[in-house]
Amino acid sequence: MMNITPTVRNLLIINVVAFLAFSYFGSSAPFALYDFRSQYFRPYQFFTYMFMHGNFGHLFSNMLSLFIFGPMLEYRWGAQRFLIFYLVCGIGAGILYTGVRTYEFGNMQQQMESFLVNPSPEGLNAFLEDHLEGSYNKQAIVEYKRNADDPTIIAASKKAIKNIYESIINTPMVGASGAVFGLLLAFGMLFPNTELFLLFFPFPIKAKYFVLFYGAYELYAGVKRMPGDNVAHYAHLGGMLFAFILIKVWERNRTDFY
Repeated sequence: MMNITPTVRNLLIINVVAFLAFSYFGSSAPFALYDFRSQYFRPYQFFTYMFMHGNFGHLFSNMLSLFIFGPMLEYRWGAQRFLIFYLVCGIGAGILYTGVRTYEFGNMQQQMESFLVNPSPEGLNAFLEDHLEGSYNKQAIVEYKRNADDPTIIAASKKAIKNIYESIINTPMVGASGAVFGLLLAFGMLFPNTELFLLFFPFPIKAKYFVLFYGAYELYAGVKRMPGDNVAHYAHLGGMLFAFILIKVWERNRTDFY
């Protein structure tokens, strides 16, 4: 087994210490990544969010991947370049995720403003279906249809729309997943024929196929997001995209495959 390398070890320590510190001594919210429309957004969050994690399982899965894939990449590039790669992938993941969410929130904001100007049961139902994906009280829609001109119901509907918009836009992203997915892509590109033995595969699989499968799944999951799915798939893809760009620049003259 390859020994753990210095930068990987330090990143593991920083992430674990940050998780424990914020779990027991304070909230990590100021360091999570918020949409720029949110009152809680700060530019430094593009850096700090990748050291925050929502729960122990989230932390464990990311750190396990860092422990498995990181050392070989650090041996190849050296500590400084490896750290640059890790941070660029993490920041890049946040940038792509923010870009996608900006588009989504723009549509949501237009839909909200349209409803506030011209409220209707159909408009409320469309907003809730689009942004809560069935996770709402459908009886409220029935009552609104029965009393479409009731000013109390109209006012309550407008307030509900505003609250939903603010709640969604103030939901932050945390985690090292974008940076870790960058490492995963790098491993698959630089060591494509290395066989991986994974718990959820009954047979060894070459790194290049695993990366291809995982990337395709993240793209599908991002486009066809299921109800209740709170995974930042586009952040994962963002980490992979920035990893691909960096490797193409750094490894222009590469001829060896493992």
